[in-house]
Amino acid sequence: MGLVPDDLACFAVHVAARELDNAYRRELRPLGLTYPQYLTMLLLWDRDGRSVKELGEALRFESGTLSPLLKRLEAAGLVTRERSRTDERSVLVRLTGEGRALREPGEGVVARVFGSLDYSAAEAEHLHAGLRRLVAALDAAPPPPAGP
Repeated sequence: MGLVPDDLACFAVHVAARELDNAYRRELRPLGLTYPQYLTMLLLWDRDGRSVKELGEALRFESGTLSPLLKRLEAAGLVTRERSRTDERSVLVRLTGEGRALREPGEGVVARVFGSLDYSAAEAEHLHAGLRRLVAALDAAPPPPAGP
């Protein structure tokens, strides 16, 4: 008897991530944001004027993901990007008035998504702690061997 996807924790994580994406997509559509854009805005609502490098590190986004995302946020009028005056290699991302105005409706998104689930706050905290441990273990694991 072989393995089937339902027997694998990695498959459950994959399906859960995809379904959470769908749940967030429904909540974020009225704000005009994708989930990765929302995560970026959360960081900027917490502290405006972050560097592109800092955003990429916090979100674990490669520059090939982050640059187009920031361009779309800028085109939507939610952020500006400008070279740092103290380090011309650094680009700072700042909220516009329109970007700041999304904070209030944006802050309720997580509560609405998890409020729509039959999942207690304690269960959500336990899941979060377990996933953080999984991420830490994956970060600490040696890289897989190179292919043939």
